[in-house]
Amino acid sequence: MQYDPIKKSLGNFFNKTPFLRKVFYRILNVLLLRAWHIYKHIRRWSKDKKNLPIHILDAGSGFGQYTYTLSKMSDLWQITAVDVKIEQIHDCNLFFQKIGKGDRVKFYVEDLVTYQRPHAYDAILSIDVMEHILEDEVVFRNFGTSLKKHGVLFISTPSDQGGSDVHHEGDNSFIEEHVRDGYSKEEITQKLLKAGFSKVEVKYSYGKYGSLSWRLSMKYPISWIGKSRWFFVVLPFYYLVIFPVCLVLNWIDVKRENSRGTGLIVLAYK
Repeated sequence: MQYDPIKKSLGNFFNKTPFLRKVFYRILNVLLLRAWHIYKHIRRWSKDKKNLPIHILDAGSGFGQYTYTLSKMSDLWQITAVDVKIEQIHDCNLFFQKIGKGDRVKFYVEDLVTYQRPHAYDAILSIDVMEHILEDEVVFRNFGTSLKKHGVLFISTPSDQGGSDVHHEGDNSFIEEHVRDGYSKEEITQKLLKAGFSKVEVKYSYGKYGSLSWRLSMKYPISWIGKSRWFFVVLPFYYLVIFPVCLVLNWIDVKRENSRGTGLIVLAYK
């Protein structure tokens, strides 16, 4: 199934007005469990930084939902967001200009394999990006070079325990754009240490409850839309029933220490 065209269709619909785009961001932040985990760690990290001139890189910014949330956390923070998709970068720049944040939030077309800005950033976000990039060790080195001393890298990426919905040898990835099905804790830790990071923390996300939430809120609806766009008509009624259930499942996943999981949340310190 082609996942990217469906994402593009959804983005085009919600891009019609700034209000709809904000609604889209809110939906993504609530439905996507990885956002719950990442914001949990960002809130902890930022407790003593709200009044500081922090510079953050959103590396692989996509629709810009993480950049938007970060931009609301402090008026002093400068955010640079990069992605390889020209159309999304254009749309994001236009949106942030319309809502009056264009002076401190900038989007650029860049390839993470070649992009680095020595000692420029206090923090870097890489949310569901590394599974799309074959030259991951090069990108990790670029992140290390681009971080200031004591800077932190936040990563969300599939694990090797069913990430990309691959559970057995021979399975096809649910998201066909992935170049790897997932990392083990040991592999991503060693690659980041090799890239020059001094400390790496890795935890599982999308455990038993989170994986169920993902299937109910994302996999099944997207699969239905892939078969027929008429399922768009049914989706609002489906989510009325399933949305509260997924909220509870996401909350449980964030609160508990998962011994296994199809996702990884990584914090790497310079």
